[in-house]
Amino acid sequence: MLKRWIRRSLPVLVLTCFIVLYVDFQLRTSRPPKLRAHLDPPPGALPRATPAGRRTGRHPAAEGTHVPQPPLRQEDIFIAVKTTGRFHRTRLALLLETWISRTKTHTFIFTDTEDEDLSLRGYNMVITGCQSDHSQQALSCKMSAEYDGFMATDKRWFCHVDDDNYLNPEALLSLLSNFPQEGDIYVGKPSLDKPITAHELLEGNATREVRFWFATGGAGFCLSRRLAEKMAPWASGSRFEQTSATIRLPDDCTVGFIVEKRLGVSMVHCPLFHSHLENLLLISHSSVPQQVTLSYGMFENKMNSIEFKGSFSKEDDPSRFKTVHCTLYPFTSWCP
Repeated sequence: MLKRWIRRSLPVLVLTCFIVLYVDFQLRTSRPPKLRAHLDPPPGALPRATPAGRRTGRHPAAEGTHVPQPPLRQEDIFIAVKTTGRFHRTRLALLLETWISRTKTHTFIFTDTEDEDLSLRGYNMVITGCQSDHSQQALSCKMSAEYDGFMATDKRWFCHVDDDNYLNPEALLSLLSNFPQEGDIYVGKPSLDKPITAHELLEGNATREVRFWFATGGAGFCLSRRLAEKMAPWASGSRFEQTSATIRLPDDCTVGFIVEKRLGVSMVHCPLFHSHLENLLLISHSSVPQQVTLSYGMFENKMNSIEFKGSFSKEDDPSRFKTVHCTLYPFTSWCP
């Protein structure tokens, strides 16, 4: 019985295998060749411009092609420090002596006052032409300059800090390396425990209520290149100050408004950023090497800084920045 079944089935099986092989052969030989994306523009053609005017050699046909990004380096991060002339010899000098000494080439100091000494020493000084006060207009003016300064480079991340922040370069690199490098990333720490409420100014003097999260500039925040490029219609040139005026809130709030309300991207809340508006005594000694930013200042009529023991007394180092720096980089020439 089995032999009879084999004799009847064998011709059918052979014919089926032949048909499958024949169809496969036809598909392979008749398939059109794959199109090759030409990454270089044709002779005489200008590279495509991004919304912010930055030139790139990518051809439109290659937009959908995934090109793996090389590992992120510290030099790929554009660090913007916001300061003012009266703090050059105090707050800024402390940063230059500590963490900026390790990030000098890719740290850009945005200020309102010329400083020939700092320029001669090779620091990247950007004179914004903004007012020196702490008004909404002055703050937004400087943030606008920071944004445009970043967009004029080819760096992959934009990070803002104030002149009372200690930035840990290694912790920053570790944090940003964990994000998708081609993603829309806005990371920082809010100063509020709920979204801020603003009233957006509309045509005809009408307003509407908007609520969104924003990363406080006093703790620092970062934006990926891709997200920063998408912000251009509301942030490039004079547009940032115009956007700030529509919600009547300062620079860091305006960044959050653009990202969350205009682009629909949610802020990434990260506890590794710190401003002087929080109780810095709560930061444990052992966790300091993992913190991205630290701060100091007066809070509730008391000096607010981290509790960190080291070779410097609190009188000699009230911010504790020198103590932290010598712990992270003990071979610094001036460290005990």
